[in-house]
Amino acid sequence: MADILWGLVDLGYNVGVLFTWFFLIAFLYNLSASINKPDKSRAQLSFIMMVSYIASLLMDPLITPSHLNYFYYDAVTLLVLLLWHNFTEQAVPTPFYYLIVGLSFNACLFLGMHYDIVIQGTLYYWWFWTVYIFGMYFSDFTMALVLIINKDLLGLVRLKNVLQSDILRR
Repeated sequence: MADILWGLVDLGYNVGVLFTWFFLIAFLYNLSASINKPDKSRAQLSFIMMVSYIASLLMDPLITPSHLNYFYYDAVTLLVLLLWHNFTEQAVPTPFYYLIVGLSFNACLFLGMHYDIVIQGTLYYWWFWTVYIFGMYFSDFTMALVLIINKDLLGLVRLKNVLQSDILRR
């Protein structure tokens, strides 16, 4: 299992480029789909994600401690998304919730990896590394997919509505 994990680590930059392409495709799709529509929110969200992922490609992972920098990228992107939510007059689309949850999950994973590798000095395989790799890939793929298809795949919006109605009843 450790050999498979190290193989996935070697593919890390290439997979990052692939997910950047996914967000670029999501932006171009949403841009073309929103040309004649008044609601441009998905195109704007796709643009924010595309810019964030392209900017993270410019970082050299061999020079800087990359997990902490990726955490900063996700934190700044979360801040930009929350500012977008506060200043926009449009209805909040389904992908917004997936982006918030996905980026928060990724940020926690990056912070955990930074703590594990840089602070603790762990250099051997253990279960958190598997959670990190597959969790990050699943999260990134889900965010890009939901930006394109605009469906509540995992039921996050339904969960939010149930929790919100329970809180309002009390």
